Amino acid sequence: MAQPESRGPLAGVKVLELAQIMAGPTCGMMLADLGADVVKIEKLPGGDDSRGYREPRVNGESAPYLILNRGKRGVALDLKHPKGRKVLERLVARADVLTENYRRGTLERLGLGYDRLRTINPGLIYCAVSGYGRTGPWADKGGFDLIAQGFAGLMSITGEAGGAPAKSGTPIADINAGILAALGILAACVHKLKTGEGQLVETSLMEAALQQTYWHAAIFFATGRSPGPLGSGHVLAAPYQAFRAADGYVNIGGANQANWERIAQVLGHPEWVRDARFATNEDRMRNREMLVEAMERVLVGADRAHWIAAFDAAGVPAGPVHSIGEALTHEQVLARRMVVEVEHPRAGRTRALGFPVKFDATPAECGERAAPMLGEHTREVLRESGYPDAEIDALVSEGVVATAG
Repeated sequence: MAQPESRGPLAGVKVLELAQIMAGPTCGMMLADLGADVVKIEKLPGGDDSRGYREPRVNGESAPYLILNRGKRGVALDLKHPKGRKVLERLVARADVLTENYRRGTLERLGLGYDRLRTINPGLIYCAVSGYGRTGPWADKGGFDLIAQGFAGLMSITGEAGGAPAKSGTPIADINAGILAALGILAACVHKLKTGEGQLVETSLMEAALQQTYWHAAIFFATGRSPGPLGSGHVLAAPYQAFRAADGYVNIGGANQANWERIAQVLGHPEWVRDARFATNEDRMRNREMLVEAMERVLVGADRAHWIAAFDAAGVPAGPVHSIGEALTHEQVLARRMVVEVEHPRAGRTRALGFPVKFDATPAECGERAAPMLGEHTREVLRESGYPDAEIDALVSEGVVATAG
């Protein structure tokens, strides 16, 4: 199988992904979209644990696995087998980047930690994503998105006031950790271009979750007070939240005084601007419940489209609160190529999320390659590393590697 020539900004960069589930694969998918040759090293037996998610499936293939692993080639390898470790070392010798999200010490016990691998390839950029980072008293603890959100305080500021702790609707720690890992790798690549040196790059789910608390951290550092949940409301400004309209919810962003005055005009209540309850942002924050009630009495009289058009005309930020399906089928989302189609040998034509950054000279390569079947590219990748077919056949027969059946 001929490997398509990359046109992306990371063309020529070779990445080995030893990560699974979400954080690491998010990083790898972003690098693949940018043109890197990402080879996903999956464990034997079974492969990436997300392959085992039973629902939903597309023609028997795990939809969560498909959406996070497109753009990659796949090798199935038993790292517990001595010959499997030798195979990985051979691949490392030709790689620029290796990513992993094992618990600290796991790869070290296999003789595959950074200290060992950099002796094989001094220019290797080794990126580790862990639960809490590789230093500190919690460094050996495993990490999960839910646990990280709770640890970082995100669950204490999510949901409605007075309600039980709530996690973000998305696995925000996992996804942001993947983005931060990709950012760290790119910074390390720049350093390597300047010096030829590789390095260890690491981040964690805890840090990825904590990074999301900028506004709330500012409040705590300034006042010593920990903010609580406000539903869709903003911690620093009002009105800035979702409001009920006749057919659903609409978000209205009155984040400054000028926008508040325009909102009052659009809603037909210019007197609110001089109302002592709502005159300043401080007044509106103190009387938020009364403000929401007054605004919704007007907003429920028309549908979302009416109000969005009216606010657009007045220059006020506003938009619908979509369902996931409404968002993924919206004309603006499609125009930005945030939904792409890929052809999978078993699942067929499937849709996935596109790359959220656009380049005019080196466009991202979303949709060029579907998520690999388990071991789909094992033979191809090993041949590139100098293994003859007879030796690959022997490794398959010994269970060291697997190829797609």
